Amino acid sequence: MKFTWQKEDNKIETVKSFLSKKGVSHRMFRSIKHKQGKVLVNRRRKTLDFVLQDPSGITLLLDPEKPDPAVPPSDGQLNVIFEDSNWLIVDKQAGLNSVPGPSDRSDTLVNRVKGHLIMQKAKDLVPHVLTRLDRFTSGVTLVAKHRFAQGLINCQMESHSVDKRYLALVEGQLECEHGLIDQPLRQAPGSYAQEVNLAGKQAQTEYWVKESFGKIATLVEVQLHTGRTHQIRAHFKYLGHPLLGDELYGGKFVYGLQRQALHATDLSFIDPFTNKQMIFHSQLPADLTAALQQLRSVGKNNLR
Repeated sequence: MKFTWQKEDNKIETVKSFLSKKGVSHRMFRSIKHKQGKVLVNRRRKTLDFVLQDPSGITLLLDPEKPDPAVPPSDGQLNVIFEDSNWLIVDKQAGLNSVPGPSDRSDTLVNRVKGHLIMQKAKDLVPHVLTRLDRFTSGVTLVAKHRFAQGLINCQMESHSVDKRYLALVEGQLECEHGLIDQPLRQAPGSYAQEVNLAGKQAQTEYWVKESFGKIATLVEVQLHTGRTHQIRAHFKYLGHPLLGDELYGGKFVYGLQRQALHATDLSFIDPFTNKQMIFHSQLPADLTAALQQLRSVGKNNLR
């Protein structure tokens, strides 16, 4: 990987200081020190401590990450919304794990992206899934194609300025048209589920009612302000309105649903390489669209 910047002023600073302002992380500096990359100033190799004085061209060269042989590439379906040299935006289907784990190390989103990159003859074969979705949650997902992109976007991830929006079908009728669920979450003892508990980590979920089906169900738009495991699912369970089809949190399998009724519809962030806002959208998949049609039909029948 090769990245180049132009220093325009006469300010005296080290190469490390200059690159820090460009978003290069401490982890990346360690890689450079361990000879996994190098820095050029006006096409000549320099150390991180080299002092810059005059306007100069600074180039960062990074070696590819070593791929994990235990994570094989997969040629499974990959629904690409957008792609450039740094980012891959994928419309993940329900039922696909985001990252390899004990239950599946051969055909997850990471495996499929790795296979996609090999087909492109890319040198970096370690994709970084930045907005992980649960296995049975569908929708738009952000993947960094190399570690430098991951490092640059981390600030936005940590400050929760990457805007993630979802649509969810929850059981029952919500009391408020708009609300903020501000309750800490932790893993429930002896379970994969998360629970609201004062000993947990801060979690904030904001929602807006988009369509109500009386006491049967409610369609909500959800914005995450934090990124905890199962956050949306656990928070609506806490309200007494679990997601339809969410067996782990007590949601019922109704209206043809065989998984939690949750879809990541929208994602936006500032591209740190171009400083431009990137906006992406994913349409509701067929199973959630069909469930909505059935709910609307039920609602009309109840009005007759």
